[in-house]
Amino acid sequence: MTAPSFLGVLAQVIHTVIQAYIIIIIIRSVISWMGYIPPNLFIRLIYKITDPVFRFIHRVFPFTISGGIDFSPIVILLALYLVDHLAMRLIYGYAQQFIPGR
Repeated sequence: MTAPSFLGVLAQVIHTVIQAYIIIIIIRSVISWMGYIPPNLFIRLIYKITDPVFRFIHRVFPFTISGGIDFSPIVILLALYLVDHLAMRLIYGYAQQFIPGR
């Protein structure tokens, strides 16, 4: 496997993982709007995957909870989109260095 193709695959894997986590964050946000839902395996899994990030955001940015409304999903989504965009640009830019004639 050549360096550009390996970096392309790596970029796609990173992009897919970030996009999946974005969907999980959105699912958690929708679940929180629904009020009480009896805990089940799916709900516990969603919370277990997302709680560390939410706790970190609440600790670093305590103002994300205002008037009983939690704005941390917005902060998390913006950060994930930024990381996704920057990672893709860096990896693809680095891969371009390995293409002959460039």
